[in-house]
Amino acid sequence: MFKEFKEFAIKGSVVDLAIGVVIGGAFGNIVASLVNDIIMPIVGKLVGNVDFSNLFISLDGNKYNTLKQAQDAGAATLNYGLFLNTIIEFLIISFSIFIVIRQINKLKKEEEAAPVSTKNCPYCSTEIPIEAIRCPHCTSELTEVVGQ
Repeated sequence: MFKEFKEFAIKGSVVDLAIGVVIGGAFGNIVASLVNDIIMPIVGKLVGNVDFSNLFISLDGNKYNTLKQAQDAGAATLNYGLFLNTIIEFLIISFSIFIVIRQINKLKKEEEAAPVSTKNCPYCSTEIPIEAIRCPHCTSELTEVVGQ
């Protein structure tokens, strides 16, 4: 059983997935910092010095100046400012993934567009060079079918 698990864990796809998860987590942290520390303060400044992380509704009816004060008092809150930050993080991550996948798809199309350099022999179906006039496998002459 350990041997089977070892084979499973060493397979390229499992290792690739693990690396992707680690890199994805790190990328998520970078985007969270970008949103919370750079983008949202600028947006807040543009809309009148609003700190989005302190946008909340207290459900206990009391007025609090900051989210931390409300949480310290044990008040239930709707944290719509933090939710806005999370939505912006999601949009940035989604857009980044879209750009990466788009570039990968462009590379795949370029690889697929490579000129055809082989064909199959019409007599034995062996793959042969496209310019061959005789099949090296079955030795059939291909002069009549060169135009294919």
